[in-house]
Amino acid sequence: MSPPNKRGSAAPAAPAVLLQFDDNSLLPLLYGEHDQHLARLEQQLGVQLAARGNRLEISGPAEAARTAERALNALYARLRKKLEVGGAEVDAAVRMAQSPADSGPDGPGLVDMHAEDIAIRTRKRHISPRSLNQAAYLRALRSHELVFALGPAGTGKTYLAVAMAVSLMMEGKIDRIVLSRPAVEAGERLGFLPGDLREKVDPYLRPLYDALYDMLPAEQVMNRLENGEIEVAPLAFMRGRTLSNSFVILDEAQNSTPVQMKMFLTRLGENSRMAVTGDLSQVDLPAGQTSGLRDAVDLLADMDNVAMVRFTKVDVMRHSLVTRIVSAYEARENGGKGGQSLG
Repeated sequence: MSPPNKRGSAAPAAPAVLLQFDDNSLLPLLYGEHDQHLARLEQQLGVQLAARGNRLEISGPAEAARTAERALNALYARLRKKLEVGGAEVDAAVRMAQSPADSGPDGPGLVDMHAEDIAIRTRKRHISPRSLNQAAYLRALRSHELVFALGPAGTGKTYLAVAMAVSLMMEGKIDRIVLSRPAVEAGERLGFLPGDLREKVDPYLRPLYDALYDMLPAEQVMNRLENGEIEVAPLAFMRGRTLSNSFVILDEAQNSTPVQMKMFLTRLGENSRMAVTGDLSQVDLPAGQTSGLRDAVDLLADMDNVAMVRFTKVDVMRHSLVTRIVSAYEARENGGKGGQSLG
């Protein structure tokens, strides 16, 4: 573990917090190889962690020590559910332990994230949420026919929707997965693209393919694409269809127009579900054009069987620098627009 943090204006230290774990076999996984997980917590929170057998002593500023306690309890609960713990899980536990939504010394909100009703099993991965909003999102995907997921990049909006779709297909609850996205470039013009239809639209839909390959063996993805069980198509090709027994995902929905969004939402058929994901702070439509995602959220917010899940920078699961980048852009947008929310 790292030496104690030295900070010029650190908060006064409180009496040490003592944790005791009842399953010694899980401690190497909790502490990490060469105690790297403990060192990570020390670095992020400015606390000192001393392991003695199945006991762990946390010393440092009172609030930081309580945060470390909640994070460690959550990670231990994750291990008891036979879920992996790595650096990303440690970072997520810290973020959620710092969240106002999480209360109590044991972090009940964090522990609840590992409930069986929200875990996803696919052929390649066992997936569980890494934040309270991700847990709410997975529950919404299971219980609602239409779910809107709004928030910044890196929060798992599309990835979790694809995971849920693959899981339901493996369970035999749906026959087909349809993945769609508006073919709008992000602030650049790509010009003419050679090849057939799939080759032309693949650059726009690559994130959806990436998620699929993370859930299923490559040969299964290719076979299901060939036989139509998984379909990947630009939004413009959804017109005139009725999608039954399907899980339909519209990614980057902030770049749809209101007309396109209405067209897409009215494709919903019997025994089907839809997930609509997007970031209203990254609209790439021409200036003055209303986002179909914003229009739909305003119109459908109070409709039965429609769920709205809003992610924040706390839910960003990419590199810690991404969270700070999102914060910087949010601060500039809010300062420049009188605090206007961007979704």
